[in-house]
Amino acid sequence: MLRAPAFLNVETSLTGRRWIGPSAEADRLAEAMVQATRLPLPLCRILVSRNVSPADAEAYLAPSLRDLLPDPLSLRDMAPAAARLIRAATRAERIAVFADYDVDGGASAALLLIWLRAMGRDATLYIPDRIDEGYGPNVAAMASLAATHDLIVCVDCGTLSHEPVAAAKGADVVILDHHLALETLPDALAVVNPNRQDEDGTLAHLCAAGVVFLLLVEANRQLRATGITGPDLMAMLDLVALATVADVAPLVGVNRAFVRQGLKVMARRDRHGLRALADIARMDQAPTTYALGFLLGPRVNAGGRIGQADLGARLLCCDDPALAASLAARLDQLNTDRREIEARVREEALAQCDARGTDGPLVWAAADGWHPGVVGIVAARLKEATHRPAVVIGFEDGIGKGSARSVPGVDLGAAIQRIAAEGLILKGGGHKMAAGLTLTRDQLEPAMARLGELLARQGSGAGGPADLRIDSLLMTSAATIPLLEQIEAAGPFGAAAPAPRFAFANVAVATRRVGESHLKVSLSDGSGPALDGIIFGAFDGPLGPALENVGHRRFHVAGKVELNHWNGRARVQLRVDDAAPS
Repeated sequence: MLRAPAFLNVETSLTGRRWIGPSAEADRLAEAMVQATRLPLPLCRILVSRNVSPADAEAYLAPSLRDLLPDPLSLRDMAPAAARLIRAATRAERIAVFADYDVDGGASAALLLIWLRAMGRDATLYIPDRIDEGYGPNVAAMASLAATHDLIVCVDCGTLSHEPVAAAKGADVVILDHHLALETLPDALAVVNPNRQDEDGTLAHLCAAGVVFLLLVEANRQLRATGITGPDLMAMLDLVALATVADVAPLVGVNRAFVRQGLKVMARRDRHGLRALADIARMDQAPTTYALGFLLGPRVNAGGRIGQADLGARLLCCDDPALAASLAARLDQLNTDRREIEARVREEALAQCDARGTDGPLVWAAADGWHPGVVGIVAARLKEATHRPAVVIGFEDGIGKGSARSVPGVDLGAAIQRIAAEGLILKGGGHKMAAGLTLTRDQLEPAMARLGELLARQGSGAGGPADLRIDSLLMTSAATIPLLEQIEAAGPFGAAAPAPRFAFANVAVATRRVGESHLKVSLSDGSGPALDGIIFGAFDGPLGPALENVGHRRFHVAGKVELNHWNGRARVQLRVDDAAPS
């Protein structure tokens, strides 16, 4: 089969990728959509790339919960889970919420706690310590909670916790999760999980907060049937949006409506915790998916990574402005500390991977003393640098706790679940793009070898870096605020729905180093004023060294246009992804 010509003839860019532009058929469909809908061409190109037909364009551009929210009862165990929550809330039972320590777990817990508070009930929040207890329910914690509570609701965890759930004697356990399940489920009152093996997978894209939100929708519906008006759920969509983006859930189906509507709720700045966090992160603009994923999310996560595990959840459900400001300041400092720890581990892990080689189906690194709170972030950095699934493991007293991150098309969670079932690791699980595992030092080499074999069967490592998809060619003078406004109509952008990537041909490039690893760029093609750009982490890869001192050479440059707010002004800038000599 003949390959399409490389876009702008870029066969091998500075990052080693081949540029691929839109096909002639995609161009034809975009032009036809312009004629049928009268929408701008750049917007139609995005819609065509999303396989949206002209007839569906209007609905796609205005995702609404009314149209996209699934029936909560389409998930198994939903009815008894909602009924049990209502019973506990209306009969003054003792309730505990057991949550994961990441953003999705914290937001899921906050949703429940806020709903219960509106119902006049308080609940115990329990988030395990990442180092001392590890991920998910454990026997000691569940037994202790069961001794003093009537209902334990596990959020963003619990699907694989057979023994800990069995230890919760005397209490009912409800699990609200989205991680991949085994054939057998824990003996809980209800396990609501779109990734149960007996589900059809149509809601597999939900994060845990999305599952919790559906539970609250069903709970409110059951309350309404008895003449009781439940708490306002629309006001909680900011938390669902934050969790959806931070957990890198695909922005498809109802997730698009969750994020689109949630950003509007967040812009009102009604939630004390998020307002305090936005202020300390110096967010001076309306919230975006970028802000959720890179400004707010990491700070909420920081407590669970290297500090006190429950700080993030407490901030998200805080109803005291002064306490919210204090919690936000603490999380901001922990995030700064986290970055320093991460930088050291990342440098050591990259050196290991370079020494071992990065041409196989899997890259991995392991060492004593690596903080378990940063191994997931470092695994993501390795994945980005090598375009391979990556595993990073920190050992303490002979036991290694690791995190793994995958690339599109490779189901890492299923592979790790497989090696756990084969007894090659102590435990492990997750979902397609991210997973965790625990193993002994003696298990390390055999487990990684077997994991590599399983990933190779899925095609991992079959080629070099993935092709870079270019949506359109643009002149620098066309990168304007009106263009951005047209593009944003197709948002929100994120996982499975990337923002369009534009190429700028044969531009003169001027650069200036910012901080230790970033590079500011200025691009000019003679069509108008120069276009400013930024390459974050430029010197963690090949772009920084290649572009820092370019002299009079010209380049093709590819990236995503965005608004940069600075000193009260909004300007278009390019977030550079790649470049190639022209």
